[in-house]
Amino acid sequence: MQPFDFVREHEVSTAVKAGSRDGAKFIAGGTNLVDLMKCDVEHPTHVVDINAVPLSKVEQVPGGVRIGALVRMSDLAVHPLIVKNFPAISQSLLVSASPQIRNMASIGGNLMQRTRCPYFRELTWTPCNKRNPGSGCSAIEGENRLHAILGTSDACIATHPSDLAVAVAALDGVLTLRGPKGERQVNATDFHLLPGNTPHIEHDLKHGEMITSLFIPDGPHAKRSSYLKIRDRASFEFALTAAAVGLDLDGSLIRSARVAFGGVGTKPWRAKFAEAALGGQRATPDVFRAAAEAEMKSAVAHRQNAYKIELMKRTLVRALSDLAGGVA
Repeated sequence: MQPFDFVREHEVSTAVKAGSRDGAKFIAGGTNLVDLMKCDVEHPTHVVDINAVPLSKVEQVPGGVRIGALVRMSDLAVHPLIVKNFPAISQSLLVSASPQIRNMASIGGNLMQRTRCPYFRELTWTPCNKRNPGSGCSAIEGENRLHAILGTSDACIATHPSDLAVAVAALDGVLTLRGPKGERQVNATDFHLLPGNTPHIEHDLKHGEMITSLFIPDGPHAKRSSYLKIRDRASFEFALTAAAVGLDLDGSLIRSARVAFGGVGTKPWRAKFAEAALGGQRATPDVFRAAAEAEMKSAVAHRQNAYKIELMKRTLVRALSDLAGGVA
């Protein structure tokens, strides 16, 4: 870990000012940043502690719920408003990380976490374009069993690790960002970026900006939603595949659907083709399978991760079948 200075701020305005310095990083729970600092992937010269900034409320507001960026994962997972009206959010948090990490990690930090690709996190291994732009992607020809099959490029096939971000993408979340130029809102589906030829640019957050809150709109998709995660072991493990789904049903007729994938994309993957295939159809396993097939047509597999194509299809069928509750 390289030397840095440390300051604790108590207001958004002063935090933004401190975080706008060259080489500055914000820290809340620190469950991702500190790890990356220890292995010298991240090396900020200024660390700005924002834990005392008043951004820890969960509030029912017109049209939905507003969640402060410093709400802890464990608190949000069991909040009555979230459990009742936004179950996919609660479920995605409860299958994330370990209880100890969920007690520390913030909602904003979870959305900002960086990939767990081993080539990114280990400096003694071969090159990584996320860590050292232009150096190459070792995973493409290397160990890629856990890597992405959607949204990949010749420069990067790393998966996005967040479960919460997948549920937020499915439920049309909106992030509020605050920086030196003021406040702005960004749709969650636009916040995380595809790698293209610049995989080191992972999100639409400018230097000095911080996430202040997350808004999730009310609606039938939000209330009838769920999150299914498939992984190698039952705890403290990242997704092989995951599906956040929401349905607006009239009996067995699907008025419309919300679907996002995790574990298979370079960003939280909003499954627009699957949603289109579900709308106006009856909630049956055959319809669910057709929706999965429609979304996975663009999947690109590598040497060790072709299994994810079929696994993702089955994950979606199971998630939708469980959520529909046998209405067919």
